[in-house]
Amino acid sequence: MNRIKTIGLAVLTILLATAFTVDIDLETKLLLNDKVELKVPKDFNIMSKELMQLKYPSERRPTLVYSNESGGINVALNLTQSRASQQLIPVYKDNFVRTFKNLYPSAEWKDSGVKTIDGRKVGYLELITPAIDTEIYNLMFFTDLDGQLLLCTFNCTRKSIEEWTPTAKEIMSSLKIK
Repeated sequence: MNRIKTIGLAVLTILLATAFTVDIDLETKLLLNDKVELKVPKDFNIMSKELMQLKYPSERRPTLVYSNESGGINVALNLTQSRASQQLIPVYKDNFVRTFKNLYPSAEWKDSGVKTIDGRKVGYLELITPAIDTEIYNLMFFTDLDGQLLLCTFNCTRKSIEEWTPTAKEIMSSLKIK
């Protein structure tokens, strides 16, 4: 009888675990004049210029943003004017960490570092920052492209973190520079 209860409990645990796992379909996109390959959720669309201006009021808004229908979950790319090379990626990572710690002293830090993705150094920061009415999960990752800093960001609200964090990391791991 105990064996049946144990098996039943194991099956129930597996069913509950998989019931809350969301499978998010990604598709590979060629971006920025086909120089960047990145997986993006299939149901995301390019954010309109009007919505980009509202969501990113600074003139330093991203070059390209893919977003879900509500605009609450985004994958953004920004080819900046900042000079960059593979040797500078760790330096940029340290500077970004310092900057974000100063800008958001109450941020909840998850991780930061430099990884090798597709043979290239890619710096990243993973943190939760305060916003007006919620908190925002941010996974920023960056590398060099044609001597400039390419900055990519995945963000979503606190309520979507559990569901989207694995996908955010898969998006980062899919980065390829052509």
